[in-house]
Amino acid sequence: MKHWSKEESLSRKGMKKLQGERLAKVCERAYASVPFYKKVFDKAKIRPAQIKSIDDIVRLPFTTKLDLRDNYPFGMFAVPMKDIVRIHASSGTTGQPTAVGYTRYDLEIWAEAMARTMTAAGTTANDIVQNAYGYGLFTGGLGAHYGAEKIGAAVIPISGGNTQKQIMLMKDFGTTVLCSTPSFCLYIYDVMKQEKINPQSLKLKIGIFGAEPWTDAMRKEIEKRMHIKAIDIFGLSEITGPGVSFECAEAQNGLHVNEDFFYPEIIDPDTAEVLPFGEEGELVLTTLLKEGIPLIRYRVKDITSLNPEKCICGRTLVRMSRVRGRSDDMLIIRGVNVFPSQVESVLLKSKAVAPHYMIFVDRKGRMDEMAVHVEVTTAFIKSFTQKVLSDDLTNFIGEFEEMKKLKKEIKERIKDVIGVTTDIKLVPPNTIARSEGKAKRVTDNRPR
Repeated sequence: MKHWSKEESLSRKGMKKLQGERLAKVCERAYASVPFYKKVFDKAKIRPAQIKSIDDIVRLPFTTKLDLRDNYPFGMFAVPMKDIVRIHASSGTTGQPTAVGYTRYDLEIWAEAMARTMTAAGTTANDIVQNAYGYGLFTGGLGAHYGAEKIGAAVIPISGGNTQKQIMLMKDFGTTVLCSTPSFCLYIYDVMKQEKINPQSLKLKIGIFGAEPWTDAMRKEIEKRMHIKAIDIFGLSEITGPGVSFECAEAQNGLHVNEDFFYPEIIDPDTAEVLPFGEEGELVLTTLLKEGIPLIRYRVKDITSLNPEKCICGRTLVRMSRVRGRSDDMLIIRGVNVFPSQVESVLLKSKAVAPHYMIFVDRKGRMDEMAVHVEVTTAFIKSFTQKVLSDDLTNFIGEFEEMKKLKKEIKERIKDVIGVTTDIKLVPPNTIARSEGKAKRVTDNRPR
């Protein structure tokens, strides 16, 4: 039997009524229990009692990632720690994580959201789900795990990496559903090809992919090579983790938002004006049932649009289009949120390099790769050689042990801060292009 909740097919009028009731309650809880929300509500001269319908949400102030960072670690929690049973964390703009707390009820809602996600992809109690999302502070692994278990599927909690073992377990255990980043799935295919393993010899039929941007072209490539249905999912740890929205196998045309849990809005990123259905702008989400850390009008920064039309699958939940980009400078590298400012914070701690750098992101083979080019200082070069600086120091920069040591130190520090291995290239002074306006720090060469 399919796991299908009645809220997934409510009328638009019925959904708005439910959302209004839940918004009023979450505003009451947040105002009474979170000093931050009492302060911003008072500043906006809003009282929870004034929120009577979902249309009143436009009167409420926005919440940003900076607000979460400023109240790190537990300042945004709305319940005492004795009621928190799980803590996850996401990366912050300076390497400081954002803590997210869950009550038992929050975990139940999360599992329900992911059960809907898995069901929409075609997963049933008869399936064997190989979960290659990372387990730990990252929300992907445990989110998919509990969603699959809720519908009765068998879960293989293998986590990410270990490609040879992934393939072995697919063969030995008869995996039917793979949960991973799309790039990792393609990498698994490449290894299969090297080992002359035909994907059609496996029982795999569904791939549930998220945690990084991917194109429809990549979807078609995955489906062609792996002979599976590739389903897109979306989430973020501040809201709950995966399970905010999901594609259905029937249409694969927009991601159904679990809008009885997470109310979506689209705003103009510059003016913060709410935009109508169909117009593209910045996604804003409000948690309607979250107990541990309720968030009101949280600016997600992802650029998308909303479609309220009923889907051919029967769901009436609004659908968000594939995320086109971001209104800030955050990158997503192999499922990890990376801000240029995080890299900059590492570089500025070293007197051997100048505050001039460029980040290059590319997709080599199937995996995202990140490289950082940074200028060394003239003083650093002179500290170990008397060689006169010239215009062409490309080879010179890489020859000395001092340079190799510096590269290794920077690489390790960046890995500690953002959790991603980067290639470091030291370049001569004055070789990174300067800008009179906003500095261009990132060149993203990945296909769109």
